[in-house]
Amino acid sequence: MRIRKKLAIGHLSLLLCCGWSALLLQSAVLAADVNQVTATNEAANEAAKASQQRIDNVAEQTDKLLSEYRVVIKEIDGLQVYNRQLEKQIANQIKEMEALRDSIDRVTVIERQVIPLMLRMVDGLRQFVELDVPFLEQERQERLDNLDTLMDRADVSVAEKFRKVLEAYQIENEYGRTIEAYSGTLTLDGNPREVDFLRIGRVSLMYQTEDAQRSGIWDQTNRQWAPLPDQYRSPITEGLRIARKEVAPSLLKLPVPGPEAAE
Repeated sequence: MRIRKKLAIGHLSLLLCCGWSALLLQSAVLAADVNQVTATNEAANEAAKASQQRIDNVAEQTDKLLSEYRVVIKEIDGLQVYNRQLEKQIANQIKEMEALRDSIDRVTVIERQVIPLMLRMVDGLRQFVELDVPFLEQERQERLDNLDTLMDRADVSVAEKFRKVLEAYQIENEYGRTIEAYSGTLTLDGNPREVDFLRIGRVSLMYQTEDAQRSGIWDQTNRQWAPLPDQYRSPITEGLRIARKEVAPSLLKLPVPGPEAAE
């Protein structure tokens, strides 16, 4: 009986030992599976993280490229507008070039006509000065000589020549609306004398010696100087002072040649 109990106890111990061994073995297997699952999960997480990083990089590059694309599109739109504007400007410039060619052709024709006209104008002005009251003779003659020289110069444009001719005409025209006093030399009794000239437009040209003892007036009809009586001595002196702006203008009693009778 005791032997059977011992055998039973032995079998029970063996069974318990086998159970614990199996349990330990199963625990070891389960622990290995958990570690493998954990490692696999961690590897999957790392792969997912790397994939997400790549996705983020691609998305960032895509956004950057999209922004650059939009900028390029705007630049292209601006260039297209600019090109259309340039095309309009080029078309207008072509029209202007054609108009300039036509103008140049016309200028060539006009120039051939203007040059003879200017020469006739200078000759006409010279004849006018020669027949006019002889005031500022040297100054006016020098102006005419300068015009003659200017007409022969090749380095001066036709426009500039025409401007100078018109300027000479304007100066001559102004003489008829102004009064002027200036000094000069006049031959009296065969001797040169320093005198003061008083010009009143083109109506009257008078002189007076420096000592105010002699006065005279230009006789345009006979084209010579005629003496004036002493009664005009003071008015001429006063007129000289007015012309020089030394005194205020006032009413003067001066000789004025009468108009020529018509034939």
